[in-house]
Amino acid sequence: MTTTNTARPSDTTTWLQSCKIYLEKRVAILFFLGFSAGLPILLVFSTLSFWLREAGVSRASIGFFSWIALAYAFKWIWSPFVDRLSIPLLTQWLGRRRSWLLASQVAITLAIIGMAMSDPKQNLTLFAICALIVAYSSATQDIVIDAFRIESAPEKYQAAMADAYMTGYRLAMIMAGAGSLAIAAWFSDSEAYQLSAWSISYFVMAACMGVGIITTFIAKEPNYQSEHHQLLQQQQQELSSRLSTYKVPTILARFMAWLDIAIIAPFSDFFSRYGKHALLILLLIGTYRISDIVMGIMANPFYVDMGYTKGEVAAISKVFGVIMTLLGAGLGGILLTRYSTYSILFLGAFLVVVTNLIFAVLAFVGKDLTLLTLIISMDNISAGIATTAFITYISKLTNIEFSATQYALFSSMMLLFPKFIAGFSGVYVDSFGYVNFFVASALIGVPVLGLIVILKQIIKD
Repeated sequence: MTTTNTARPSDTTTWLQSCKIYLEKRVAILFFLGFSAGLPILLVFSTLSFWLREAGVSRASIGFFSWIALAYAFKWIWSPFVDRLSIPLLTQWLGRRRSWLLASQVAITLAIIGMAMSDPKQNLTLFAICALIVAYSSATQDIVIDAFRIESAPEKYQAAMADAYMTGYRLAMIMAGAGSLAIAAWFSDSEAYQLSAWSISYFVMAACMGVGIITTFIAKEPNYQSEHHQLLQQQQQELSSRLSTYKVPTILARFMAWLDIAIIAPFSDFFSRYGKHALLILLLIGTYRISDIVMGIMANPFYVDMGYTKGEVAAISKVFGVIMTLLGAGLGGILLTRYSTYSILFLGAFLVVVTNLIFAVLAFVGKDLTLLTLIISMDNISAGIATTAFITYISKLTNIEFSATQYALFSSMMLLFPKFIAGFSGVYVDSFGYVNFFVASALIGVPVLGLIVILKQIIKD
């Protein structure tokens, strides 16, 4: 059975030769799709928490509000439909992957506009509905992009495509984070809450989704077919025929056969390939980003409570954040071509733990722009390495025959437990303070390091 594995160059391969792969058109396409994927998430996560905190919403409410982002953790539920179903007319025009891309991108854009036209201070419910649409549409876009990436190129391109995707993704996060704060600060005539400034900022973010929409039209629809793919279709037809012999209505028989191939087969395939180690792998996937995600929801409320202005946070993020994002994602991609995936996973997770401890130092020391610069720099470089490694890892676990469904399951598991725990972060801060919160968020990432070491010993990379 075919699986996606990242080829590693020989010892004689130079660093320059390793970098040439980034000149490929298919790699560049993933950069822009990565930008489209990375833009919405902060608009319903940390940037949104800054807006809500400035609007006077309590920390506890902000923490619970973060559960909107759980949409990313449940995308595996509808991923089989995105993987297998066509959109009438649109699919005939653009193809299955690009039609779903366009539909999700348009929905994201309209929902962001809806947020820009809402006021959380006056109607928090309407605001939450718009944010929820952004999250679910963004999660759908992620499903399609992940399948598009895996199906668009052979094994040797996957690490570079993951790196290009992450570079675009992190740059978009800088835009949605530092950029949106800078825009809101620019259109504010004081540090007091001004709805108009935030509205303009989110209108600009909606316009930035045009990058993804244009890329969708430029990109080439993957033309992936294989003998196994054809075999799956044959099995579906045979199962449908057998069900019909038991006097099951034809339409129902076809639907049940489709469910078997679209939903049951992707899950049974993973467990059959990895056997008794499958649960350990799923445990690592489900906890790898826990330290980073739990801390992330309180980062911007922390900046507000510490007295940092939108302009200060945006300026530091814009300068050092972009540099370290490019360095982290690029370094992660190159390291993955030369060292084992588990080694780079360990490096990324370790750096995230260290970064959280530095946040605790800042909370203890008080407002310090130099220390804030160091934190934002380390946060971006560690996240760049960790996420690039993680994307490559779960891409290797994914069977290309079930690319959208399996990848959505893995990436959803990464978010489910951490996002749920993060929902209580505001309550924790209210009870124990920021110093204890950041120390705790670092400590919960330590067991992940041990799990990576165990898996590296028992599973060949």
